[in-house]
Amino acid sequence: MTETALRHLETPEELRACLPLMRELRPHLEREEDFIERLARMRQERYRLLAAMHEGEAVALAGYRLQENLVYGRFLYVDDLVVASGRRGDRWGARLLEHLDGVARGSGCVKLVLDTGLSNALAQRFYFRQGLLTSAIRFSKILETPTA
Repeated sequence: MTETALRHLETPEELRACLPLMRELRPHLEREEDFIERLARMRQERYRLLAAMHEGEAVALAGYRLQENLVYGRFLYVDDLVVASGRRGDRWGARLLEHLDGVARGSGCVKLVLDTGLSNALAQRFYFRQGLLTSAIRFSKILETPTA
């Protein structure tokens, strides 16, 4: 029987173990220490990292947080969503989003929100298939060179 589970990663060891997978989405995350320190800061802002575990290995990750603002009200924001390149097409991303939908609804959220690059057509198709719709364009400006 194959062991499959969704669970939150909490310990520094679990977080370190998921860094190679997170780098598939965020290749700029070079140093392990910077990754762990950044996650610690983000966790103070209620960031959680949910992993799809298959036979003891993280095959997909979803980083998220519950937030509230004047635009949406209470909402769940998905910071990170990545599936291991060799596991795409196995519905891991869909399972994570389904779980986050339940977290959002159970927390009284009115929306689930995420961003994706304008040039990321494959991700956009996936999100449309999952029932997410485009509703905004995000503008940004680099203020200084990032350290990680």
